[in-house]
Amino acid sequence: MQRSVARNAWRSLTQGSFIGVLCVGASLLSVDALAQSGEPGPTYGAELEGFEYPWPEQRFTLSSQGQELQMAYLDVAAEDPNGRTVVLMHGKNFCAATWQESIERLTDAGYRVVAPDQIGFCKSSKPHQYQFSFQQLATNTHALLEHLDIDNATIMGHSMGGMLASRYALMYPQQTEQLVLVNPIGLEDWQQKGVPYQTIDEAFAAEQHKTAEGIRKYQQSTYYVGDWQPEYDRWVDMLAGMYAGEGGKQVAWNQALTSDMVFTQPVVHEFGELQVPTLLLIGEQDNTAIVKSLASPEVQETLGHYDVLGEQAAEQIPDATLVEFPELGHSPHIQQPEVFHEALLKGLQEL
Repeated sequence: MQRSVARNAWRSLTQGSFIGVLCVGASLLSVDALAQSGEPGPTYGAELEGFEYPWPEQRFTLSSQGQELQMAYLDVAAEDPNGRTVVLMHGKNFCAATWQESIERLTDAGYRVVAPDQIGFCKSSKPHQYQFSFQQLATNTHALLEHLDIDNATIMGHSMGGMLASRYALMYPQQTEQLVLVNPIGLEDWQQKGVPYQTIDEAFAAEQHKTAEGIRKYQQSTYYVGDWQPEYDRWVDMLAGMYAGEGGKQVAWNQALTSDMVFTQPVVHEFGELQVPTLLLIGEQDNTAIVKSLASPEVQETLGHYDVLGEQAAEQIPDATLVEFPELGHSPHIQQPEVFHEALLKGLQEL
């Protein structure tokens, strides 16, 4: 296992801790002012109708579990192709569009990039009845890649997408050139650690109470380590707008079903079976642990320590390279794109 820490580049970009503290303080004030303004945000359809992606989205029709479903995806070519493809797998509160900065950096470097919205998310179908599993989503993604005549690719996943990317690599090692995990959730088994089970009905009720203000506060504390920048609001609006639209209940229902998938289907116990080179990119200030609020205070204190979890994962994965970002949170590719993508492109070139 190789390990590196991306500290110096971060410090040069923040230009000193004092300025960084001032910026965080100003960001906190701006977020509070925005939350208290009471202005209604945009609303979107259940398949994110009305929200524009940075590239034209395409549709892949697949038959799955007795249903005809539509899988939206972006397929972005490089002007000067290097012959390699990167497949991006979004997290639970994210979409293909959230990868915008990464897609731009990767295509500039010569990579073809395919970024699907998984079934149940964003611009893809949201079935009322569906047996969600990481195996099923991996199978759907593999069918998409076959449709696009892609038989070998780097599979890169963030957050929940890291769990899916790991499952894909386990199922299709011959088609996985390299695995990249960006602050994946599921580096620990929450149920095993003592987090109680939340029923789908309970999760559905909780999902229906989500608001832009609540989403923003959660993202600020977990994704961006207390910081907030105006460009982050686009991703809050994207998510909150689906809940607030006419199809909000169907969105919440699919979110509840996929929360159950995430909680009950850990991948961490199979990390030792991964057969492909794996790059771990970890923001150490991340504290994500699904439904940890349901656990006792004693259990909560043991969860979401990414400064430890990243190192543990790297030790379990046979061919792993770990890059840590000590000051960054759950979304390092959005929070500090210069530092993150420098490490990503270096890791891809060293394959």
